[in-house]
Amino acid sequence: MIRLNLTTEPRWIDLLPGLMIRVAPITTSIMAAARSDVSLDTLDIDAPKEVLAVAMAQAVARMVITEWSGVGDAEGIDLPVTPEGIDALLNIWPVFEAFQEKALGPHLVLDAEKNASAPSPNGTTAGATDIAQPAPDAASPALPG
Repeated sequence: MIRLNLTTEPRWIDLLPGLMIRVAPITTSIMAAARSDVSLDTLDIDAPKEVLAVAMAQAVARMVITEWSGVGDAEGIDLPVTPEGIDALLNIWPVFEAFQEKALGPHLVLDAEKNASAPSPNGTTAGATDIAQPAPDAASPALPG
């Protein structure tokens, strides 16, 4: 079952202790626009998928983060939300992981409710593959260990 959340209001997300971001809803339009972000054009065609994941997350974040709390400069002075600040924030590994999980994750994966186990093939051994070596019988000498 797909559960639709028709709320169009921004929401606060606790990313890490002391760090919160306010994000606009991540819609199909946002994801499509992020794919067209000019920062993705500068990536090497052979760049690892992890590099693409960070660039894509930054592109989305620049479009949806409207406020934050707990982001300051080297002296601890609160910083305003800026595209450069968002990129710098997501270059911090735990922040990137939390953003992926808490902000993007619910929009990237549709998880159908699962109320039962997957069906198994009929028969006692139909779904199993024997991978164990047979045990030596009592008359055979034990194998060296």
